[in-house]
Amino acid sequence: MSYQEKQMDRRKFLTTSANAAIIAPMIMGRGPFRFAPSGKPKKYCLVGTGTRGISMWGHRLVQNYGDVVEFVGLCDRNPGRLENAKRYMGIDVPVYLDTEFDRMIRERKPDTVIVTTTDCFHAKYICRAMELGCDVITEKPMATDEKMCQDIIDTEKRTGRHVRVTFNYRYNPEAEKIAEILNSGELGQVTSVDFNYFLNTDHGASYFRRWHGFKQYGGSLWVHKATHHFDLLNWWLGAEPMEVNAHGDLRKYGWNSPFRGKNCRTCPHTSKCDYYWDITQNDYSMRLYVDNEKYDGYLRDACLFREQINIWDTMSANIRYHNDILLTYSLNCFMPYEGYQVGFNCSNGRLDVRVYHSQPWEQKALSDFRVSPLFSESRTFSLSESEEHTAGKGGHWGADDKMQNMIFRNTADPMEQTAGVRAGSMSIIVGIAARRSIEWERTVQVDELLKA
Repeated sequence: MSYQEKQMDRRKFLTTSANAAIIAPMIMGRGPFRFAPSGKPKKYCLVGTGTRGISMWGHRLVQNYGDVVEFVGLCDRNPGRLENAKRYMGIDVPVYLDTEFDRMIRERKPDTVIVTTTDCFHAKYICRAMELGCDVITEKPMATDEKMCQDIIDTEKRTGRHVRVTFNYRYNPEAEKIAEILNSGELGQVTSVDFNYFLNTDHGASYFRRWHGFKQYGGSLWVHKATHHFDLLNWWLGAEPMEVNAHGDLRKYGWNSPFRGKNCRTCPHTSKCDYYWDITQNDYSMRLYVDNEKYDGYLRDACLFREQINIWDTMSANIRYHNDILLTYSLNCFMPYEGYQVGFNCSNGRLDVRVYHSQPWEQKALSDFRVSPLFSESRTFSLSESEEHTAGKGGHWGADDKMQNMIFRNTADPMEQTAGVRAGSMSIIVGIAARRSIEWERTVQVDELLKA
């Protein structure tokens, strides 16, 4: 089938009234389920006891949602991290190695499994949890390749269980304001988008120190990091991707340095390395990682100039959506500041947004908006302090609180921010298609990779 035929076929499906009623909330990300309280705490098991697991999905839940969340089991491949998790979360529950996952589910009988493992294992535990009768809350990305993604889609259909994907970026105040402006109709229909994301030399570099530096573990930053961005775009646009053409290079990290070591603690080049990080000055990281290296050999402060690194730090892509919107996207991982700038070209004007979460200059507001209607004056503004960063007192600029309240308190979802398997699939498939486009040196159709 040609591209034009695929495009018309997708349009026909989406505009059929019966199908539209089914697919519209899926495109926006709203699943047919809610993890609502039912009068007594629901039982949860956590698989993956790294920093995201024990903090955002561990300690925070114990502290803030103890009346509706009861942890009944923890699972990880590293026995030292399991014991650390119990201490950090302040709970005393049975612990299980990764090879004992099925036994944990049989013995502890959780209602829901929270998955926060290394990305490449997400699909394994998501599917197995559903097969054993559990619903799932999973960190993004839901999976790291097209086969894993298809397995999750098929398993959810087969078992009747449900998966919630935790796209906390949707709940960020800037993201919500963009959605509000686009949905108001003032600027008409979006025709194309320019989106540029910048990771600084602290956050950006950190990915290359960790397991994220290898495609086989994180699917590359096209999947691990950019999944956030593609989900935002899908949600903002109410659209699904159809084709991707991408390029990527490794220009700063990996083999690019004239010197390297095993890890920062043992490196002989610390005095001349701008990226030297002394993990021994961080008690939390020492307890979580260094104290437990003896079990699995994982080095949290590994050299970001390892020659084995096989992901990209400089990336760009062109994406076409089912409704003819065109996206130009870039991600750069060694910039002097962090944040993004996005421009929406619309039939009746343009919306420009700049968001910086870390910058080396003084700035009163962390975001700037410019709304420019055709044939009338443009206006500029920043979010008010109450909108922007009283919310910022919570994790991820207030986003974590909003998202977890929807999950565990069943609070209202007027902007349809809840994300299920469809949204999880459509976000990761853009990054997976971008990776395949680079590897295969051609444009990739989403339909090549994934069945509806």
